[in-house]
Amino acid sequence: MEAFAYTDINAPLVERCRLGDRRAQAEIYKRYSKAMFNASLRITGDYAEAEDVLQEAFLSAFRELHSYKGDSSFGSWLKRIVINKSINCLRNRRLQLVPLGEQHDAAGTETADFGPENEEMHWRADVVRRCVQELPDGYRVVLSLYLLEGYDHAEIAGVLGITESTSKSQYSRARKKLLELARQRGLS
Repeated sequence: MEAFAYTDINAPLVERCRLGDRRAQAEIYKRYSKAMFNASLRITGDYAEAEDVLQEAFLSAFRELHSYKGDSSFGSWLKRIVINKSINCLRNRRLQLVPLGEQHDAAGTETADFGPENEEMHWRADVVRRCVQELPDGYRVVLSLYLLEGYDHAEIAGVLGITESTSKSQYSRARKKLLELARQRGLS
């Protein structure tokens, strides 16, 4: 089997950004802003903070573009910036990992205008999304980084400045709490 070299399809656009091309920057923003906003929102749990993080991340990315070496996709490089800024935002809010045994409650649902099967699936996805947002910060951050962003526990530990076992226990507790919240809303 032949080995293929990785080529980022955005390389020409990134190069134009390096040269200060505002149209290229606008195109990069258009391509990545929604996904990066969603990643930030999953971590911060706050719409306004996620918007702020998104803007700061793009400003940093464009300012530090010289440090992008192209050994990973531009999207992966940008996502690392977004995740780090989202975590810093939480730290500024004085992120406290939830102590053992602490419990929380919450509620809320919303539906969309689709056919019966799609409506049910959308409703369930929306309820799960709301349940994730209701998790305490420490739970939500570890769950989002592990489950949604693909980080392993060693990487999470390094990013958050915690031990790998703390990351694993926070993830386990987050899953348990998420299931509990889902059951309260009739999703089990």
